Amino acid sequence: MTDTPNKSHGRKAIRPSFKPRALMEDEQLANVWTAQVITLFPDAFPGVLGQSLTGKALKDGLWQLDAIDLRPFGIGKHRNVDDTPAGGGAGMVLRPDVVAAAIEAARKRAQAPLPLIYLSPRGKPFTQNMAKSLAAGPGATLLCGRFEGVDQRVLDHYGVVEVSMGDYVLTGGEIAAQALLDASVRLIPGVLGNADSTEEESHSNGLLEHAQYTKPPEWEGRSIPDVLMSGHHGEIAKWRRKMSEDLTKERRPDMWQAFLDQKATKTP
Repeated sequence: MTDTPNKSHGRKAIRPSFKPRALMEDEQLANVWTAQVITLFPDAFPGVLGQSLTGKALKDGLWQLDAIDLRPFGIGKHRNVDDTPAGGGAGMVLRPDVVAAAIEAARKRAQAPLPLIYLSPRGKPFTQNMAKSLAAGPGATLLCGRFEGVDQRVLDHYGVVEVSMGDYVLTGGEIAAQALLDASVRLIPGVLGNADSTEEESHSNGLLEHAQYTKPPEWEGRSIPDVLMSGHHGEIAKWRRKMSEDLTKERRPDMWQAFLDQKATKTP
């Protein structure tokens, strides 16, 4: 078997653009991992996702991106998408009827049912395992909040999963959406040149990744550890494993405890 993609799915290539695609005007590729992003700022996409390996994969048709502008679903002459919070308070809240209309349009456009994710600082933390799960599926529909957030009723109605990219608050969900997509898209078969490179990354096996070195052999009085220059692959593997464990103990005691707990459950 090979990771070389089959490009016979609609057209040979997609050219990433920093201009958003119209909601119902761009052709879709069949059986391709699909990212839909509902946002007030469609011009933000593909952004950095149009560069490097994710950008090449987008051009080659390994995945596709629909940036869905929320504004056209707004209410009235001025296409209002938000209103004041019920009960009072600062800021504005995205209306449920507006968000629902965008979600329904996204669902009609999708070729398969996609998990619906709202980027929110109160959501469950995004993890490498979540990225793996998303990469193994058909794609995802991401809802980018703005202002004070989204009316809870539309989140409840559609069973939206709230996901957080960290314990901090951004002005909107667009940057978080790009981070989530980058973490997921790079795990799609064929996107990375060497699929083995994901196996020893931080979080992939429950540990932080060991330190990396390259040429020159000595720099500013600092040398590459001798074991890495020994050519003894068994010893190199042991050294890397020990460094991963030591780094995890020192920097992420929570991860280290989880690693020990998981290891204990596998021990007869």
